[in-house]
Amino acid sequence: MPKLSNKGVKLPFSPIRKLAAYAEKAKSKGVDILHLNIGQPDIEAPIEALNAVTKSKLKLLPYGPSQGPLSYRKSLCKYYDSHGIKINPDQIVITTGASEALTFCLNVICDANDEIIIPEPFYANYNGFAAASSVKVIPIISDKEESFEIPSLNKIISKINSKTKAILICNPSNPTGHVYSEKDINSLCEIALKNDIFIIVDEVYREFIYGNIKHYSVLRNSKYKSISIMIDSVSKRYSLCGARVGCIVSKNKSVINNILKFAQLRLSPPTYALIASEAALEAPKNYMLEVLKKYTNRRKVLIDNLKKIDGVSVTEPMGAFYCIVKLPVKNAENFCQFLLEDFNDSNQTIMLAPAQGFYSTPGYGIDKVRFAFILKPSKLIRATQILEKALKVYQN
Repeated sequence: MPKLSNKGVKLPFSPIRKLAAYAEKAKSKGVDILHLNIGQPDIEAPIEALNAVTKSKLKLLPYGPSQGPLSYRKSLCKYYDSHGIKINPDQIVITTGASEALTFCLNVICDANDEIIIPEPFYANYNGFAAASSVKVIPIISDKEESFEIPSLNKIISKINSKTKAILICNPSNPTGHVYSEKDINSLCEIALKNDIFIIVDEVYREFIYGNIKHYSVLRNSKYKSISIMIDSVSKRYSLCGARVGCIVSKNKSVINNILKFAQLRLSPPTYALIASEAALEAPKNYMLEVLKKYTNRRKVLIDNLKKIDGVSVTEPMGAFYCIVKLPVKNAENFCQFLLEDFNDSNQTIMLAPAQGFYSTPGYGIDKVRFAFILKPSKLIRATQILEKALKVYQN
């Protein structure tokens, strides 16, 4: 057999879907699984988005502009303006999801064996995107690992060398729910500016902020416009995960021009998905207010019920719809497999994401899991009941 590439062989499996085979086997036996392992909201998408697709009179699906339709980019500008982000349509490239957006960014700013710095824990697929682009991830653990705050600035600076091309963060964070403050963002931007590197911020969870905290975009401060790149998506905001529509936004003209080269290679984003995404922006303001209200309640229900379980501790998320939960087990991945393979309660079980997959540094996250509170409160309560029963019978 011909030899496969080292890149392909070393590419990590997604920890979010790693246990999917066990889940499918359990389902084949008639076991009902509550999926808390993945950020797939059960909240309905805006009716405006769905109606736009069903009422479309297209007779064929033509290629669209590689940069994305001008009308959609103009609509995005209005949306961003409502969040205090001033941009124009030429500063946006529409992508096939935020995944493609990050892949384009890495290929534009990095050569093979270059490095990007990412605070841990981080969205697991960042590792995969970096590996696919032949880029090395340099992880940095926070000094306050349990609260997932920004690592010390000196620690970040100490990791920068001639190979460093960018600092990458997710704000609010997947998987921790941590929200970086205006001070945090500007401090990271200042480091990037002084060291002539980029800062890439994944802002797909911008709308999901709890309490009195406010989201601060990397594009707000014009001082850092030359080194700032924002990634965004409609997936979580409008429950359009399958649409696969995202975007890259930057005020650096050279970045956008070179990203457009990669966009032209794949010709255009998906036509029907763009129709839905543009229409979603026409949803009334109370749509997002109601969505946030639901997630705020789900967050409270999950956290309150997790805290009732002996040996379980949870860091309350400030944003997004995830939280990291510490379990009284030696190996959380083995426990997650046990939940799918060897345990059910009244023919029902839960699927979680082992937190170890959200770390690059060996030894971290071994006894933790990530919960996604994307189900109705009654199902979240049931999930914690199943977790409690499973922990009582699990043999470490």
